[in-house]
Amino acid sequence: MAGPTDPRPQRALRLACGVACGTVLGFGLGLPLPFLTPVLVLLLLAMSNQPLTLRAGLSLALVAALTCGSGLLLSPLLRHSPFSGVLLVALGLFFSFRFALRGGNGLLSTLQVIGLTLITAAGTSSMALGQEVVIALIKAVLLTTLCVAIGHWLFPDPAGLPPAAKPAAMGQARSEWIALRAMLVVLPAWLLALIDPASYIPLVMKAASLGQQVCGTSARDAGRELLGSTLLGGALAIAFWALLSILPHLWLFFLLMLLFILLLARRLYQLVANRLSPGFWLNSAMTLIILLGQSVQDSALGKDVYSAFAIRMGLFVLVTLYACAAVYLIDRRVTMPSEEKPCS
Repeated sequence: MAGPTDPRPQRALRLACGVACGTVLGFGLGLPLPFLTPVLVLLLLAMSNQPLTLRAGLSLALVAALTCGSGLLLSPLLRHSPFSGVLLVALGLFFSFRFALRGGNGLLSTLQVIGLTLITAAGTSSMALGQEVVIALIKAVLLTTLCVAIGHWLFPDPAGLPPAAKPAAMGQARSEWIALRAMLVVLPAWLLALIDPASYIPLVMKAASLGQQVCGTSARDAGRELLGSTLLGGALAIAFWALLSILPHLWLFFLLMLLFILLLARRLYQLVANRLSPGFWLNSAMTLIILLGQSVQDSALGKDVYSAFAIRMGLFVLVTLYACAAVYLIDRRVTMPSEEKPCS
C-alpha cells in the first residue's frame, strides 16, 4: 500500500505521461524514426528520477551528437576494412556496457550503444542515411528533454524525499564478463543490420535493449526475463493495434499509450506486487513501443502491417532466444567471479 510520501505512484504516472507525450510528438511531427522519442523518454525516466534542466538537456543533445558522430566516423572503415571495423565496434560495445556496470551513467551508455550500432549500420549503407539517423536521434533527444520536463512538472516527487542512493559499482572482473556477454548479444543483430539497415533498425534497437537487460540477468532467469518480456511486449502490441484500428487517430494513440505504459509502470514500481524484475517490465514496454511504432510507419507507407509484424516479431523472438543461449552458455563455461568490493 502506497503511503502519503511514497513517490512510486507519481513516478508511474510520470513515466506513462512522458512516454505518451513522446509518442504524440514523435509521430505528430513526422520524425524519420518517431519511436525513438518515446523509447528515450522511457529509458531516461526509468533510470533517473531527477528533472532535467534546460542546460542538462542541451548537454545531453550535444553528447548524443558527439557519440553518434563517432559512429559515422567508423562507417568508412567498415566499408573499406570490414574486419577491423567490426573489431572496433565490438570493443566499443564492450567498454560501453562495462562503463554502465562500473557505475557510469546508464543513459550515456545506451546512447553509446545506439551510436555504435544504429549509426554505423546506417552510415555503412549510405552516409546520407547515417546523417539522417543522427539528425533524427538529436531531435529525439531534444523532444525527450521536453517530455521529461512535462512529466516532472505534472507529477513531481513528494516534498522532503531523501535523495536516492547511488548504486554501487560492480567489481571489475565480474563487470568485464557481463559486458562481454552483453556485447555478444548485440553483435549478431548489428551484423545483420549491415545488410539492410532500413529494414533491421527495429531489430538493432531490440538487441540494444536486450544487451542492457542481460547486464542484470542470470542464466537461471534468462528465459523468463528475456523471452517472457519479449512475448509480453508482442502480445500488448497486438492488443494495442486492435484497439487503435477502431479509430486511427493521434489522440487515441496518446490515450492508449498512456494506459498501456501505466499498466506496466505500476508493476515496474511494484505498486502491483510481482516477483519479476524491473528490467522485465522495462523491456516489455520497449518492445511494445518499437513494434507498435514500426507498424504505424508500415501502415502509413501502405505496407502489409500484419505480415511485417509477424516477420519482425519472429526476428525479435529469434534474437531473444540467441540472447538466452548466450547467457546460459557463457555462465556455464565460465565461473562468474563473485561480487567484489566496489572501487572507492
